[in-house]
Amino acid sequence: MNTSPAPALTHDPSRPRDIAHVGPVELYTPRLEESVDFFTRLMSLREVHRDESSVYLHAWDDYQSWTLRLIQNPTAGIARTYLRASSPDALTRLREELRESWSLAGKDDSAHGLGEVTLFDDPDGHPMGVYWDVERYTATDDPPALKNQAAALPNHGIRVRRLDHVNYLTGDVPTTSDFLAEVLGARCTERIVKDDGSAAAIWYSVCNKSYDLVYTEDWTNARGRLHHIAFATDTREDILRAADLFLEAGIHIETGPHKHAIQQTFFLYVWEPGGNRIELCNAGARLVLAPDHETITWTLDERKKGQAWGLKTIETFHTHGTPIIENS
Repeated sequence: MNTSPAPALTHDPSRPRDIAHVGPVELYTPRLEESVDFFTRLMSLREVHRDESSVYLHAWDDYQSWTLRLIQNPTAGIARTYLRASSPDALTRLREELRESWSLAGKDDSAHGLGEVTLFDDPDGHPMGVYWDVERYTATDDPPALKNQAAALPNHGIRVRRLDHVNYLTGDVPTTSDFLAEVLGARCTERIVKDDGSAAAIWYSVCNKSYDLVYTEDWTNARGRLHHIAFATDTREDILRAADLFLEAGIHIETGPHKHAIQQTFFLYVWEPGGNRIELCNAGARLVLAPDHETITWTLDERKKGQAWGLKTIETFHTHGTPIIENS
């Protein structure tokens, strides 16, 4: 067995950052109204639009018109993830890169609050889209006291500020890693590698946040599944209070609050009523500012040591994903 360390990964600082940030996300749920209640009453998102089969929600400091779309579906899971380009020229470059190096799934100009979206799937089949034109949030009956935030701070619930990241499950971490770096121009900030040097999990950044898109090996060998979506809180104390609120509301608390060693995130994981795993996270002031950042690599043995501090990771954290695979 090859036990030599995996080679370091260094991002090419000369490549332009064509993706500005992760945009809105669509989530499937078999219990739409219960999921809406979870996100509005407990997480403090605001309902801003509704159609026959879905509800659009907004996090209070998201400049865009919506943050999360909940879609009625027989099974839970991730639908489309939207990525905002950093400029119209960047969108053109991304389209050409996707056309030449990957596979486009067409264009769509019907997405609520977005302009024309270039559609594609990642290597594992998760639907994605990249866009530039966007409708900004208009605070009509929730105007903020300060003009440099999108809406008033909610006076109830956990008051998550914004969507932070998406963690997908994938059957082929190395191929997905190559796609993120070579096609989307994202930077791998941290990763877990197996004894043979291949990646078992990857954390990629598209801006100066330490991570935005995460892919973890799916032990079921299924395609297109979700591990979790995460929302950022202002403080660690918000997460401690959230645990009490979830307890009172009868929400399943899976694990936490603890602190991850990888990325140093303070976290709490729960399952929303539709079955999707939701993370509340606080990374403190940690950013990745070095343009030539060298990827931090963790071995499986280092990963098995568990969190930076807190209880041992619960087994379901490694086995539960949506859609649920029976006997997984």
